Amino acid sequence: MSADTARGNTGWRWALAAVIVAVAVAVALWPQFTHTDDKSAATGSTTATGPAEPAVAESDRAAAALAACPLPTGAPVGDSPLRGITLDCLADGRPVDLVAALAGKPALLNLWAYWCGPCAEELPLLQQFSQQAGNALTVLTVHTDQGTAKALSRLSGLGIHLPGVEDPNARVRTAVGAPAVLPISVLLRADGTVAKVVVRPFTSVEDISATVAAELGVRA
Repeated sequence: MSADTARGNTGWRWALAAVIVAVAVAVALWPQFTHTDDKSAATGSTTATGPAEPAVAESDRAAAALAACPLPTGAPVGDSPLRGITLDCLADGRPVDLVAALAGKPALLNLWAYWCGPCAEELPLLQQFSQQAGNALTVLTVHTDQGTAKALSRLSGLGIHLPGVEDPNARVRTAVGAPAVLPISVLLRADGTVAKVVVRPFTSVEDISATVAAELGVRA
């Protein structure tokens, strides 16, 4: 073999090796590029708070015919865990400062969700109890999930007209330290402090009356 031929073969081998190295480097780096792109795409399509809830039609609120949420009374407030929590009223969408609105008399906050079976059985009992209690106590429903329109539809189907608020981030449940179950009833004293967190569904109007009388001193 001549010297020129040997040099030619050596040059060809070096060129082939360079191509192989380049391909190997590209293959090694490719997953990094694609993972970065995938992560960017995921970040662009998903947020910590999830997709924004569509606006609720006023006709849906009107059809539900819910009682208006209570207004601030100016009554003194104690060291309530609900202090600073403002939620939207289901009846008209306006913000409700819970402690300020409920202060002045005892209250029963019922945490529920449109998909909750035991909640659907309990809500009519709470409405009957509220009618018996009259002005002695406020019964307020707290929809503890997203989906205001679904909540309104569920209440309308059940014939429930109690005042209620929307709590998509479960702020009330978190504030009172309740477990992630539904339904839950929070019994508040007149100054907004918590008397009892009831982690079970009520089984009758008498059950509600007895529990409220024992914890809040209100007989209905």
